[in-house]
Amino acid sequence: MKKPTWVIDKERAKRAAAAETVWLFGLHAVRDALQNPMRERLRLVCSKNAADKLAEAIKASGMEPEIVDVRKFDKFVPISTDSVHQGAALEVKPLDWGALKDVCFGARRVVLLDRVTDPHNVGAILRSAEVFGAAAVIAPHRHSAPETGALAKTASGALERQPYLRVKNLSDAMEELRQMGFRLIGLAGEAKMSLEDGLSEAGMEPVALVLGAEGPGLREKTRETCDRLVRIPFAGEFGSLNVSNAAAVSLYASASR
Repeated sequence: MKKPTWVIDKERAKRAAAAETVWLFGLHAVRDALQNPMRERLRLVCSKNAADKLAEAIKASGMEPEIVDVRKFDKFVPISTDSVHQGAALEVKPLDWGALKDVCFGARRVVLLDRVTDPHNVGAILRSAEVFGAAAVIAPHRHSAPETGALAKTASGALERQPYLRVKNLSDAMEELRQMGFRLIGLAGEAKMSLEDGLSEAGMEPVALVLGAEGPGLREKTRETCDRLVRIPFAGEFGSLNVSNAAAVSLYASASR
């Protein structure tokens, strides 16, 4: 009996996911990945100087680095020639943080990203999420930044410690969070309510801060799923923040309640 097309597609996607690997680069990103027991590590390529700097982490990981000439690094590692690799690169499997309910149940705050595709923005948001105690950063699997070396380097180690969940459907994830008791607060520049008032209204309820891509902002479906839309007040005529800065401000405000 011939398998249905949807079954074939699902099996193909599962095989592709199993084969997916990521190259992390830079001393901080590589060191933190070497020290992360959750990370499945495959191949470590270093210059002699970088290996010396990472000696303790390498020893703890049990890996045997491939020592190469830093001037010929791009011949051994498939990363962009303009990547600031500092002579260290590590091939790994993407992290699996588990199910949304297991990561977020009982938490005080989470961040949701609606089609934020710039890895540098996501990396910076992961750093802020770790600093201000967010249980997770959540994004749709499609139209979001996957784990990459650039994201990991910007996150400066936070990728190894801060759950980054990529879900099938963002609206469904928001509804699931609502069932857990989260108040869904979307950031929109044109909103009438201020961030401070929105958080005050939430009281002691856990909050899910929802941020959209720069320019388009939140999609209509995402807006409709939020409990409240709020804005970050600004002085003067210029009132636009980079999404990573908006996330940091919102997380700080939510953590200060």
